[in-house]
Amino acid sequence: MSEDQKKTASTGHDELVVSQEQQAKITEVRGLIGQLSDKESVYCSDASISRYLMSRNSNVKKAAQMLKQSLKWRKKYKPEEIRWEEIADDAESGSIYRPNYQDKYGRSVIVMTPRRKNSKSTERQVKYFVHCLENAILNLPPHQEQVVWLVDLEGIKMSDISFKTSREIVHVFQNYYPMRLGLIILFNAPLIFQPFFKMMRPFLETEIYNKVKFCYSDDQNSKKILEDLFDMDKLESAFGGNGDTGFDINKYAERMKEDDNKKESLVTLKG
Repeated sequence: MSEDQKKTASTGHDELVVSQEQQAKITEVRGLIGQLSDKESVYCSDASISRYLMSRNSNVKKAAQMLKQSLKWRKKYKPEEIRWEEIADDAESGSIYRPNYQDKYGRSVIVMTPRRKNSKSTERQVKYFVHCLENAILNLPPHQEQVVWLVDLEGIKMSDISFKTSREIVHVFQNYYPMRLGLIILFNAPLIFQPFFKMMRPFLETEIYNKVKFCYSDDQNSKKILEDLFDMDKLESAFGGNGDTGFDINKYAERMKEDDNKKESLVTLKG
C-alpha cells in the first residue's frame, strides 16, 4: 500500500491524499485517454482518475486502459440514466436497497438480502444493483468516495444465490467502479455458503477480497466491528442493531424518486 493510501484495518476506511507525483500521473492518464465528450469530462475528474490509478497500482497505461473500458461501458449502459420506474418491480422485495443512514465515516450503505430476490434474471438484477450503486455514490458527502455493503446471509439456501449473477455484479463493480468499496460484511453466513465463496474467490481482485469480512451475531469481535462502523440505533435488527426491522417499499420509492430528481438537476447544471 502506498503512503497516499492510509487504511484502518478494522473498518476498511481509506483516507486518500493526492500527492504531486499522483497529480502528474493523473495528467498522464488524461493524455492517454484523449479527447472526451462533456459528459465524459465530468466523469473523469481528478478524484475519479485517482481511483483508477490506485486500482492499477499507479500504472498509468493500465489505469488509462481501464478508464477507457469504463467510459465505453457507461456510454452503452448509461447507468446514470436508470430511473426508479425501470427497476421498481425488482425493488419491491427489499433484496437490495440503500438504507437512510451512512456509516460513521460518511460512507453510503447498500444492504443485500439474497433470499428476498424476486427475479431470476441476471440482467434485471445487475441493472437494479447498478441503480442502487449509482444512488449510493450520488448521496456521498464531500471527500468521501466509498460505499459499504451489508449482506444478510441468515438462513440462505443455495437456490437463493446465482453464481452467474454474482460473478457479473463483481465484474461490473471491480471494472467500472474501482476503489469504491470500503468494506463488505457477510453476516451470519451458514456453512453451505463456504463452497460458493470459494468458487467466487478467483473472480475477486485482491483489493476486493481483502475488504470482505465475515461477521456473526454470536461473536463479540463481530459486534465490535459493527459498533465501530455504525450507529446501532439506526442499524437494522438483522445485523444486531436497533433500527427498523421492516422494508417499506412506499417510503423507499419516495426516496428513490427524490434521487431521480437530484440526477435531473445535476444533468441540467452540467449541461
